Amino acid sequence: MIIKWFPRSWIQIKTTNLVIHIDPSYMSTYFGKYNKKIVFSEAEDDCLPESLEKGDLILVSHIHKDHCKEVTINRLSNKETVILTPNRYTKEMDKRVKIVTPESIYHFKNILIETISAYNTDEGSSTRKVHKKGECVGFIINADDKRIYFSGDTDLIPEMKDIKDIDIAVVPIGGTFTMDTNEAFQAIITINPKFVLPVHHLKANPLCFIKKIEENTNINAIALNIGEEFTI
Repeated sequence: MIIKWFPRSWIQIKTTNLVIHIDPSYMSTYFGKYNKKIVFSEAEDDCLPESLEKGDLILVSHIHKDHCKEVTINRLSNKETVILTPNRYTKEMDKRVKIVTPESIYHFKNILIETISAYNTDEGSSTRKVHKKGECVGFIINADDKRIYFSGDTDLIPEMKDIKDIDIAVVPIGGTFTMDTNEAFQAIITINPKFVLPVHHLKANPLCFIKKIEENTNINAIALNIGEEFTI
């Protein structure tokens, strides 16, 4: 299984037979910010690196523009692509779009997807409480005998205590809209995955988060450059 990271929280997963994109977002804004050397192909009001592959499955944790960009989704999909999202991201009746709810199970070909709650709490470290309970989701992707947890935009929440046997956890660390590094650290202690990948950095330094993980746990922490691959 191969995982790639693209800003802010966009993850591509390649299984043995499938390509999965999670939270594809604005391209020119975020790619330009993080890497000036990416080669783009022009498309409508946005642009994509030429090397990106179309997805068999696209997962959307919530419909904020930095996690769900319609033109990007259209570029990454074809007629056979299935899109799972907790809220319809387009007003058009798109048969590819399947509305999901938290704490549910969905099957797609030879993989199983679990939806997990994702939300801001009153006591959480996020300073802008824009993710309401029931409106957003995280995902656990079960494929190739691996379990990948993608938390979405969330604070540390009680539901994380029930998340078990995770090979890699993808969690935000930026604060403001999500967990900060301290709360993300507590989330990782709770979940105890084999690997952790910090995303949605904002002003947080992922290397500082990784150092804290490595100095205090036996969990492997990784930082990816834009478009860089990690094989698990």
